[in-house]
Amino acid sequence: MTDDYYRRVNGVREPDPTLGKSRKPAVPEGAAVEPVPGAPSGPKHEAKPEHHAKPKRQRVILADPRQATSTLRARVELEEQTSWGKLLVRDLVKIQLRTASLLALLVMVTLCSLPVLFYLIPSFGRVTVVGIPLPWLILGVAPFPFLFGIGLWYNRLAERHERDFVDMIEH
Repeated sequence: MTDDYYRRVNGVREPDPTLGKSRKPAVPEGAAVEPVPGAPSGPKHEAKPEHHAKPKRQRVILADPRQATSTLRARVELEEQTSWGKLLVRDLVKIQLRTASLLALLVMVTLCSLPVLFYLIPSFGRVTVVGIPLPWLILGVAPFPFLFGIGLWYNRLAERHERDFVDMIEH
Protein backbone atom coordinates (compact mmCIF):
# COMPACT_ATOMS: atom_id res chain seq x y z
CA MET A 1 0.00 0.00 0.00
CA THR A 2 1.35 3.44 -0.85
CA ASP A 3 1.33 6.53 1.33
CA ASP A 4 0.44 8.75 -1.63
CA TYR A 5 -2.90 10.30 -0.65
CA TYR A 6 -2.70 13.30 -2.94
CA ARG A 7 -3.92 13.63 -6.53
CA ARG A 8 -1.24 14.24 -9.17
CA VAL A 9 -1.38 16.73 -12.05
CA ASN A 10 1.47 16.50 -14.62
CA GLY A 11 3.60 14.54 -12.17
CA VAL A 12 3.23 17.11 -9.36
CA ARG A 13 1.02 16.57 -6.34
CA GLU A 14 -1.84 18.99 -5.83
CA PRO A 15 -2.11 20.70 -2.47
CA ASP A 16 -4.10 19.02 0.26
CA PRO A 17 -7.75 20.15 -0.12
CA THR A 18 -8.02 20.53 3.67
CA LEU A 19 -4.94 22.71 3.77
CA GLY A 20 -5.47 25.74 5.98
CA LYS A 21 -9.01 24.77 7.01
CA SER A 22 -8.27 23.91 10.62
CA ARG A 23 -5.90 26.74 11.41
CA LYS A 24 -6.37 30.44 11.91
CA PRO A 25 -6.08 32.63 8.80
CA ALA A 26 -2.81 34.40 8.19
CA VAL A 27 -2.46 37.91 9.58
CA PRO A 28 -1.20 40.49 7.08
CA GLU A 29 1.40 43.03 8.11
CA GLY A 30 -0.98 46.00 8.25
CA ALA A 31 -4.52 45.91 9.58
CA ALA A 32 -7.27 47.68 7.65
CA VAL A 33 -9.74 49.80 9.62
CA GLU A 34 -13.21 50.51 8.34
CA PRO A 35 -16.20 52.15 10.02
CA VAL A 36 -18.87 49.85 11.40
CA PRO A 37 -22.16 50.16 9.54
CA GLY A 38 -24.91 51.43 11.75
CA ALA A 39 -22.60 53.46 13.94
CA PRO A 40 -24.34 56.60 15.10
CA SER A 41 -23.57 59.60 12.92
CA GLY A 42 -25.30 62.80 12.01
CA PRO A 43 -26.41 65.89 13.97
CA LYS A 44 -28.56 63.99 16.51
CA HIS A 45 -25.78 61.71 17.62
CA GLU A 46 -22.85 64.09 17.62
CA ALA A 47 -20.53 63.54 20.52
CA LYS A 48 -20.26 66.40 22.92
CA PRO A 49 -16.76 67.83 23.18
CA GLU A 50 -16.07 66.33 26.57
CA HIS A 51 -12.94 64.51 27.42
CA HIS A 52 -14.99 61.57 28.70
CA ALA A 53 -16.80 61.04 25.38
CA LYS A 54 -16.65 57.54 23.87
CA PRO A 55 -14.66 57.27 20.66
CA LYS A 56 -16.50 56.31 17.49
CA ARG A 57 -16.61 52.53 16.97
CA GLN A 58 -14.45 51.10 14.22
CA ARG A 59 -14.05 47.59 12.88
CA VAL A 60 -10.47 46.32 12.66
CA ILE A 61 -9.85 43.78 9.89
CA LEU A 62 -6.73 41.70 10.43
CA ALA A 63 -7.06 39.41 7.41
CA ASP A 64 -8.42 40.30 4.02
CA PRO A 65 -10.93 37.52 3.17
CA ARG A 66 -10.25 37.96 -0.55
CA GLN A 67 -6.59 37.08 -0.05
CA ALA A 68 -5.74 33.39 -0.47
CA THR A 69 -4.10 31.82 2.57
CA SER A 70 -3.06 28.68 0.71
CA THR A 71 0.16 30.28 -0.53
CA LEU A 72 1.32 31.11 2.96
CA ARG A 73 0.04 27.81 4.29
CA ALA A 74 1.90 25.81 1.63
CA ARG A 75 5.12 27.66 2.39
CA VAL A 76 4.66 26.95 6.08
CA GLU A 77 4.07 23.27 5.26
CA LEU A 78 7.38 23.20 3.37
CA GLU A 79 9.30 25.11 6.05
CA GLU A 80 7.96 22.98 8.89
CA GLN A 81 8.68 19.83 6.86
CA THR A 82 5.27 18.30 7.43
CA SER A 83 4.33 15.07 5.68
CA TRP A 84 2.71 16.93 2.80
CA GLY A 85 5.72 19.25 2.42
CA LYS A 86 8.09 16.28 2.45
CA LEU A 87 6.02 14.54 -0.26
CA LEU A 88 6.13 17.64 -2.45
CA VAL A 89 9.89 17.99 -2.11
CA ARG A 90 10.35 14.25 -2.69
CA ASP A 91 8.29 14.53 -5.89
CA LEU A 92 10.45 17.41 -7.11
CA VAL A 93 13.62 15.42 -6.40
CA LYS A 94 12.18 12.36 -8.20
CA ILE A 95 11.32 14.40 -11.29
CA GLN A 96 14.79 15.98 -11.34
CA LEU A 97 16.45 12.58 -10.89
CA ARG A 98 14.33 11.01 -13.63
CA THR A 99 15.24 13.82 -16.04
CA ALA A 100 18.95 13.53 -15.21
CA SER A 101 18.87 9.74 -15.56
CA LEU A 102 17.15 9.80 -18.94
CA LEU A 103 19.53 12.40 -20.36
CA ALA A 104 22.54 10.50 -18.97
CA LEU A 105 21.20 7.35 -20.61
CA LEU A 106 20.86 9.23 -23.90
CA VAL A 107 24.49 10.41 -23.66
CA MET A 108 25.75 6.93 -22.78
CA VAL A 109 23.86 5.23 -25.60
CA THR A 110 24.96 7.82 -28.15
CA LEU A 111 28.63 7.94 -27.19
CA CYS A 112 28.99 4.19 -26.59
CA SER A 113 27.31 3.31 -29.88
CA LEU A 114 29.94 5.17 -31.91
CA PRO A 115 32.83 2.73 -31.29
CA VAL A 116 30.44 -0.16 -31.91
CA LEU A 117 29.43 1.49 -35.19
CA PHE A 118 33.07 1.83 -36.24
CA TYR A 119 33.72 -1.82 -35.32
CA LEU A 120 30.69 -3.14 -37.19
CA ILE A 121 31.26 -1.00 -40.31
CA PRO A 122 35.06 -0.96 -40.82
CA SER A 123 34.83 1.02 -44.07
CA PHE A 124 33.19 3.90 -42.14
CA GLY A 125 36.18 3.91 -39.78
CA ARG A 126 38.65 4.33 -42.67
CA VAL A 127 37.12 7.55 -44.04
CA THR A 128 39.33 10.63 -43.66
CA VAL A 129 38.39 14.31 -43.63
CA VAL A 130 41.24 16.75 -44.37
CA GLY A 131 43.70 13.98 -43.64
CA ILE A 132 42.18 13.19 -40.22
CA PRO A 133 40.35 9.88 -39.72
CA LEU A 134 36.60 10.37 -39.25
CA PRO A 135 36.46 8.30 -36.01
CA TRP A 136 38.98 10.70 -34.43
CA LEU A 137 36.84 13.70 -35.36
CA ILE A 138 33.61 12.10 -34.21
CA LEU A 139 35.04 10.77 -30.93
CA GLY A 140 37.43 13.66 -30.23
CA VAL A 141 35.50 16.76 -31.31
CA ALA A 142 31.79 15.98 -31.72
CA PRO A 143 31.08 14.97 -28.09
CA PHE A 144 31.82 18.44 -26.73
CA PRO A 145 29.04 20.33 -28.54
CA PHE A 146 26.78 17.32 -27.96
CA LEU A 147 27.45 17.33 -24.20
CA PHE A 148 27.03 21.12 -24.08
CA GLY A 149 23.64 20.81 -25.79
CA ILE A 150 22.53 18.04 -23.42
CA GLY A 151 23.63 20.17 -20.44
CA LEU A 152 21.63 23.13 -21.71
CA TRP A 153 18.61 20.92 -22.28
CA TYR A 154 18.87 19.50 -18.75
CA ASN A 155 19.23 22.98 -17.27
CA ARG A 156 16.06 24.18 -19.02
CA LEU A 157 14.11 21.09 -17.97
CA ALA A 158 15.27 21.43 -14.35
CA GLU A 159 14.29 25.10 -14.27
CA ARG A 160 10.89 24.26 -15.75
CA HIS A 161 10.31 21.60 -13.07
CA GLU A 162 11.27 24.10 -10.37
CA ARG A 163 8.98 26.78 -11.87
CA ASP A 164 6.12 24.27 -11.96
CA PHE A 165 6.81 23.42 -8.32
CA VAL A 166 6.82 27.08 -7.27
CA ASP A 167 3.69 27.83 -9.32
CA MET A 168 1.93 24.89 -7.70
CA ILE A 169 2.91 26.15 -4.24
CA GLU A 170 1.88 29.75 -4.90
CA HIS A 171 -1.48 28.97 -6.52
